[in-house]
Amino acid sequence: MALEYPASYWKDYELLDSGNGEKLERFGKYVLRRPEPKALWTPSLKDWNRLAHVSFVPGAGFGKAGKEDSGTWNRLKKMEDQWGIAYNGAQDPETHAMSDLHLSLRLGLTAFKHVGVFPEQAPNWEFIYRETSRLARIHKANGLAAPRVLNLFAYTGAASLAAKCAGADVTHLDSVRQVVTWARENMERSGLDGIRWVVEDALKFAKREAKRGNRYDGIILDPPAYGHGPDGEKWKLDELLFGMLQNVSEILGERDSFMVLNLYSNGYSAALGETVVREAFKGQLKDMASGELALNDSFGKVLPLSIYVRAKR
Repeated sequence: MALEYPASYWKDYELLDSGNGEKLERFGKYVLRRPEPKALWTPSLKDWNRLAHVSFVPGAGFGKAGKEDSGTWNRLKKMEDQWGIAYNGAQDPETHAMSDLHLSLRLGLTAFKHVGVFPEQAPNWEFIYRETSRLARIHKANGLAAPRVLNLFAYTGAASLAAKCAGADVTHLDSVRQVVTWARENMERSGLDGIRWVVEDALKFAKREAKRGNRYDGIILDPPAYGHGPDGEKWKLDELLFGMLQNVSEILGERDSFMVLNLYSNGYSAALGETVVREAFKGQLKDMASGELALNDSFGKVLPLSIYVRAKR
């Protein structure tokens, strides 16, 4: 199992410290203090509020399923409600060349402790960019249309932008209209265009695409533990993940295609992720890798945040 981190030379992001159930992060020119239940150790720095511009204060729903991130921001220093950061590629692990993936992302203080980007996902962005670039070259050499990539549970769209940057025809789906609008803004900030935007329940969309016989060359899934569709549909990961992956197996291209699954839920392991993907695809995958995505703070403490499964047909 691999353990992957964002590149240390990402100038606009840094995990300064972690511990006591919190993390202290720098996004561009601002430092944020946020809850992080997985930070079980003692912090290395003493006075976080001296460094932080804002601190997230959990609300009454904190710790309850589906509401654990709700709360407010306590302002400690003057800062903007919205600001931007850049992501400028990483080194290819095989060729050692720097990627041409360049993103411009708008961040903001939300009521759910999130700010519009999950920095630990950068290795997934790079994988998506590399695989889509490879497929784009194959398609071009064979006179085919651009590879089609579907991003389900797509949030503010960094993974969608990675695929678009590499030359894909991208469909971006999320059940929350506001974050789809946010993703569109990120596309425009990054100098890109042409992404297809869909506000819908992911499972309903995947089932309909299967009935229509539509296929994608790449599919990205980052499902939450709990959620709701635009029409009140309830999502519970434990109950729906396997069925979702079975639907994905029907709409993923039969050859020269890839899938990325990311899971944040506590109790999920890379081994479990591999097993559920393998069973859903009935052994039809020729290549699979799994591991953890983590952040490494400036004192060397490793904070694992999600597990990934990357597979190819």
